[in-house]
Amino acid sequence: MRRSEFERAVVHEFGPRASALTADLVLSTLGDRTATQAIEAGIPPRDVWLALCEETDVPVERRYGAGRLEPRRR
Repeated sequence: MRRSEFERAVVHEFGPRASALTADLVLSTLGDRTATQAIEAGIPPRDVWLALCEETDVPVERRYGAGRLEPRRR
Protein backbone atom coordinates (compact mmCIF):
# COMPACT_ATOMS: atom_id res chain seq x y z
CA MET A 1 0.00 0.00 0.00
CA ARG A 2 1.35 3.40 -0.98
CA ARG A 3 0.83 6.49 1.09
CA SER A 4 -1.67 7.83 -1.47
CA GLU A 5 -3.65 4.58 -1.17
CA PHE A 6 -3.55 4.91 2.61
CA GLU A 7 -4.90 8.45 2.42
CA ARG A 8 -7.70 7.42 0.03
CA ALA A 9 -8.62 4.50 2.28
CA VAL A 10 -8.80 6.69 5.37
CA VAL A 11 -10.97 9.30 3.65
CA HIS A 12 -13.21 6.62 2.16
CA GLU A 13 -13.68 4.85 5.49
CA PHE A 14 -13.88 7.79 7.88
CA GLY A 15 -15.05 10.70 5.74
CA PRO A 16 -14.81 14.11 7.42
CA ARG A 17 -13.16 12.59 10.52
CA ALA A 18 -10.20 11.25 8.52
CA SER A 19 -7.70 14.02 9.17
CA ALA A 20 -8.58 14.24 12.86
CA LEU A 21 -8.15 10.48 13.31
CA THR A 22 -4.77 10.34 11.61
CA ALA A 23 -3.51 13.38 13.50
CA ASP A 24 -5.00 12.78 16.95
CA LEU A 25 -5.72 9.10 17.60
CA VAL A 26 -2.76 7.46 19.35
CA LEU A 27 -2.23 3.86 18.25
CA SER A 28 -0.62 1.78 20.98
CA THR A 29 0.32 -0.99 18.53
CA LEU A 30 2.51 1.51 16.66
CA GLY A 31 4.52 2.63 19.67
CA ASP A 32 1.99 5.16 20.97
CA ARG A 33 2.13 7.21 17.79
CA THR A 34 -0.59 8.75 15.69
CA ALA A 35 -1.01 7.43 12.16
CA THR A 36 0.71 10.53 10.82
CA GLN A 37 3.66 10.14 13.19
CA ALA A 38 3.95 6.43 12.39
CA ILE A 39 4.18 7.04 8.65
CA GLU A 40 6.70 9.83 9.17
CA ALA A 41 8.73 7.42 11.34
CA GLY A 42 8.93 4.98 8.42
CA ILE A 43 6.27 2.47 9.38
CA PRO A 44 4.71 1.10 6.17
CA PRO A 45 1.32 2.68 5.36
CA ARG A 46 -0.29 -0.78 5.19
CA ASP A 47 0.72 -1.50 8.80
CA VAL A 48 -0.59 1.90 9.86
CA TRP A 49 -3.87 1.29 7.99
CA LEU A 50 -4.37 -2.08 9.67
CA ALA A 51 -3.58 -0.64 13.12
CA LEU A 52 -6.03 2.21 12.53
CA CYS A 53 -8.69 -0.27 11.40
CA GLU A 54 -8.11 -2.43 14.45
CA GLU A 55 -8.32 0.51 16.84
CA THR A 56 -11.53 1.85 15.30
CA ASP A 57 -13.23 -1.53 14.77
CA VAL A 58 -13.41 -1.36 10.98
CA PRO A 59 -14.88 -4.70 9.81
CA VAL A 60 -12.31 -7.09 8.35
CA GLU A 61 -14.08 -7.17 4.98
CA ARG A 62 -13.41 -3.43 4.52
CA ARG A 63 -9.70 -3.56 5.34
CA TYR A 64 -8.05 -5.46 2.51
CA GLY A 65 -7.39 -3.61 -0.70
CA ALA A 66 -8.72 -0.33 0.62
CA GLY A 67 -7.54 2.78 -1.16
CA ARG A 68 -6.72 1.06 -4.45
CA LEU A 69 -8.01 2.60 -7.59
CA GLU A 70 -10.20 0.53 -9.86
CA PRO A 71 -8.26 -0.80 -12.88
CA ARG A 72 -8.55 1.27 -16.02
CA ARG A 73 -10.92 -0.05 -18.61
CA ARG A 74 -9.59 -0.40 -22.11
